[in-house]
Amino acid sequence: MSARLAVYAGSFDPPTFGHLDLVDRASKLFPEVIVAVGIHPTKSALFSTEDRLSLLTEICKPFGNVRVDSFRGLLIDYVKRQNARVIVRGLRAGTDFEYELQIAHANADLRPEIDTVFLPTRTNYGFISASLVREIAMHGGDIERYAPPNVCAALKKKFAGS
Repeated sequence: MSARLAVYAGSFDPPTFGHLDLVDRASKLFPEVIVAVGIHPTKSALFSTEDRLSLLTEICKPFGNVRVDSFRGLLIDYVKRQNARVIVRGLRAGTDFEYELQIAHANADLRPEIDTVFLPTRTNYGFISASLVREIAMHGGDIERYAPPNVCAALKKKFAGS
């Protein structure tokens, strides 16, 4: 297992500046980072997996040590297959911590050799969530301060005529 490699996973539906901030910070903490889109067959996503991968690939270009991928099944199994040693998770509020801690404990029980690192979001991104950005965009609101330009354009196109 490589302590050099960390995995930051999520649905990224859509990617936000909060996600990008965590990518930036993880890329400074770890020599290699995989940003991994989780594919959940029971959840209905606004953007296809391919669209999310494309949006993430574009916004992660400035980070030479970051690559984008997708996975099905348990994150902990994906991390093991990638030979990574660390899972990076972002925390916006105390309620995130309780949920994320429960998952971190389950992951540690399944694969004790893999650690979870929590990064609190920066204050200015603490309230931003993908669902909030989707909701504002759906109603024609201005999301430029919440998501990168390519994501804003994709959302505008997605909701055109709504």
